[in-house]
Amino acid sequence: MRDEINLRAYGKINLGLDVTGKRPDGYHEVRMVMQNVSLYDGVRIGTRRAPGIGVRTNLPFLPTGPDNLVYRAAKLLMDEFDIGEGISVSLYKKIPVAAGMAGGSSDAAAVLVGMNRMFRLGLSKRQLMERGVKLGADIPYCIMRGTALAEGIGERLTPLPSMPECSLLLAKPPISVSTKFVYGSLKADSLPFHPDIGGLLKGLEDKDLTAISSCLGNVLETVTIPAYPQIQEIKNQMKEAGALAALMSGSGPTVFGIFTEREKALSAGRKLRAGGLARQVYTVRPFHVDGRNWR
Repeated sequence: MRDEINLRAYGKINLGLDVTGKRPDGYHEVRMVMQNVSLYDGVRIGTRRAPGIGVRTNLPFLPTGPDNLVYRAAKLLMDEFDIGEGISVSLYKKIPVAAGMAGGSSDAAAVLVGMNRMFRLGLSKRQLMERGVKLGADIPYCIMRGTALAEGIGERLTPLPSMPECSLLLAKPPISVSTKFVYGSLKADSLPFHPDIGGLLKGLEDKDLTAISSCLGNVLETVTIPAYPQIQEIKNQMKEAGALAALMSGSGPTVFGIFTEREKALSAGRKLRAGGLARQVYTVRPFHVDGRNWR
């Protein structure tokens, strides 16, 4: 058994997010194209003398008890495999919180992967994903990582060709958006449009960044933009600054823009920050798994 392990939990964006219906259990059926980005949280997992689970983070407003997904991920494996040692998890958060980038889900995925290694539990990636979906629909993708088509409630995953190299500008406005509010307000049976998921898949297959950009779409914007018009303002500014396209990620409020030139992305980010539209602004790139193990 290893005493400590350090992992990177990468954020994600949605190149496409469609909702195809609502299930009797209240969950929405989705069809999404997911893409990791190079912005990540640092996750350190170790043993400790005290029993139970201890969680620490650089953000004092985050819960560190059973309401934290990281805590719940650790407890799931501790209970199932009767792990008696105390566990400590330290999170260094860089992914914006409650931002549509799956930061919490990615952190929880890192804990599942890390504990599987530390305690030599012998679980395959598929088995970890089956456990992860019990905690959250995004966690299986965050275990798999890379570029993927997600269907069902997000747990049915198909690996896709990697997104071509580019610069991605991320901008989170200083607002909080409730995922429950967004999905609860969505008129899934009368959406005004559906993203061209097929076009996205072909663009990825062809490594055609222009085609990918022309097919971006997120039906959740039909709820968030009327409620938070600054999301549209950020999209407009990114496109005026040279982005091939801009879109809200997940249930928001983070917006990403696709740029072929890093300097244009950096310049657009400075303008957004200076104008007060966004406080958390990052210029990143697509993160490619390329067969590498978790690290």
